Amino acid sequence: MTKRYHSRIQKRKIKKSHRKKILWVLIPILFLLGATSVYGALLYNKAEEVMNESHVDDGRDKSERRTEAPDPKKDNVSVLFIGIDSSDKRGNQDSARSDALILATLNKEDKSVKLLSIPRDSYVYIPELGYSDKINHAHAYGGAKASIETVEELFDIPVDYYVRLNFEAFIDVVDSLNGITVDVPFELYEQDSNDRKNAIHLLPGEQQLNGEEALALARTRKLDNDIERGKRQQDIIKAIVKRAASLDSIFRYDDVIEAVGANMQTNMEFDEMKSFTSYRSLDIEALTLKGSDYWPGDVYYYQLDEADVAAKSEILQNHLELNEETEASTN
Repeated sequence: MTKRYHSRIQKRKIKKSHRKKILWVLIPILFLLGATSVYGALLYNKAEEVMNESHVDDGRDKSERRTEAPDPKKDNVSVLFIGIDSSDKRGNQDSARSDALILATLNKEDKSVKLLSIPRDSYVYIPELGYSDKINHAHAYGGAKASIETVEELFDIPVDYYVRLNFEAFIDVVDSLNGITVDVPFELYEQDSNDRKNAIHLLPGEQQLNGEEALALARTRKLDNDIERGKRQQDIIKAIVKRAASLDSIFRYDDVIEAVGANMQTNMEFDEMKSFTSYRSLDIEALTLKGSDYWPGDVYYYQLDEADVAAKSEILQNHLELNEETEASTN
């Protein structure tokens, strides 16, 4: 390998390692496809094929909160990430409740990203149902479309795209990257993906986790709450991206793309997803929602703080520059 080629690889590695952590496990792969020439071209073609197979028309040309459809190459956009915990064993791919919801807004001008974790037990109005319930019920009753409409209603912002990932992909991707390094905050026992009780046992401290272990850490709720759970999931996303950005992970991307493609659904076209590779900054802000425990009967809910929801809504609207867009359309 020539010095010039090696230098080019290193420069690309440095640039890609700075790219955003929002698109779970798929976008980091696309960011790094250029790391090698021939192999990179093969991966690029495979990623395009996988994306085309994963694309699902959600029946919307645009959000009803948009005056016109945005172009992610030049406009600020939002993406809702829906993590579902389903399997062939359970047979609940289409009726599964969402186990994780992360709303991301992307600002094209300053290349910044805001990540908002939405607790799964949040008590919110679900348009699909016509009444309030846990937000994770939206997907069970109306799939990704119902989840999108619920989030739009909650924050009064357009949700332009969604990416739905089965947690089985999470396991396969982490294993394809040969594990990730994460700081485990406490000792825990958790079931595995086959629902075997206490099959995963982790001790506190920084350590390398395989896919099953990382998933157990991401979804456990026994020792803290949904807010801390959302923070752990964000930390795990960072760890995945950091690992994906390492040079020795490049030749594992073939397996990673396979894992993602088999367990992903999105309304994004491949060309639209490619536009996100311009987000190279580490200017990423993680947001959480304030609230309190709510027991109206025998069922537990997380009651969101209305003032905090309004504040977060304003933050996201400003990040998407929606007010400027509205003003421009009325002038």
